Amino acid sequence: MIFSDLISDIKTAPFATLRIESDNYFEAVICNKDIPEFAAKLNGYFGSPIESSKKLSSKSQETIAKFGGIDPGQTLYFWSEGDNAIFAMLWPWQDEKHTTLKIIKI
Repeated sequence: MIFSDLISDIKTAPFATLRIESDNYFEAVICNKDIPEFAAKLNGYFGSPIESSKKLSSKSQETIAKFGGIDPGQTLYFWSEGDNAIFAMLWPWQDEKHTTLKIIKI
């Protein structure tokens, strides 16, 4: 998977606010009504989300923890090949209208 291709595709979906975009990190706020479109794109790249980061290597778990970790109600997508890994997290807000999307290349 190529990180820049994933980000280019993600940016074609509507998002409320772009917070950060760099060579290895993307963060945006999306409206919950648009989650199905984002989930379809993420599923296309990653497959189904994983239920727990505990199924990942300790290095991956440590990296995910640096970005806030995954709590119940949040979603984690993960892909790795050799030393390359990319993960995406969806964090719903308490206002039930917005979600933070984070995509990280490690």
